[in-house]
Amino acid sequence: MPDSYPFVNTPLPYAFDALEPFIDEKTMYLHHDKHLQTYIDHLNETLSTQPRLQHLTLEQLICMAPRLPPQIATEVLRNAGGVYNHRFYFAEMAPGVKGDRPQGDLAAAIETAFISFDAFQEKFTAAAKSVFGSGYAWLVANRRCGLSIVTTANQGTPLTLGQCPILNVDVWEHAYYLKHYNKRDGYLADWWNVVSWEEAARRFAACKSRRNTRLPNA
Repeated sequence: MPDSYPFVNTPLPYAFDALEPFIDEKTMYLHHDKHLQTYIDHLNETLSTQPRLQHLTLEQLICMAPRLPPQIATEVLRNAGGVYNHRFYFAEMAPGVKGDRPQGDLAAAIETAFISFDAFQEKFTAAAKSVFGSGYAWLVANRRCGLSIVTTANQGTPLTLGQCPILNVDVWEHAYYLKHYNKRDGYLADWWNVVSWEEAARRFAACKSRRNTRLPNA
């Protein structure tokens, strides 16, 4: 399916109740079919009057947005970011992965950057808890594929900073309020049980591949 205007809401790769008991069915339905759909609708509405932007992918729109006129830039960043961030978040989760840990190159990179997986989890959780209001915590790779943890407010993404995302957690309240109310700690503890490290490893490999293809022009 083309990743350009008009954007559509692709189905989840699992059933709405597949992440129970860690993330509840109603939250998944509302988050995907209502919240994400709203960002898609607003993005398509914004692009409907911008034909020169309609062939761009989500990543291209986000990276180009700072060079657009301010009003359009705000709408593109807010809504393209909302679509990108939500798709990224939903795709990185999977049922039946409780207890899994990263393997291979990703595991080695995490140990290099954070000493151990347990230390990484603690730092990532602390970053997610530190987000004031709404936003995300991310594990990202830099141009040398070194890993770090960053946070973004609202629907900001690390793409505008030239960072390659590996993992994110949505800490907008709509991601957890029905089950955990205002207890972000409980949501984060549950979320670790649905992280697909296989998907995170695939993303890390893609970041390394991008770096390698750029080396001749470095």
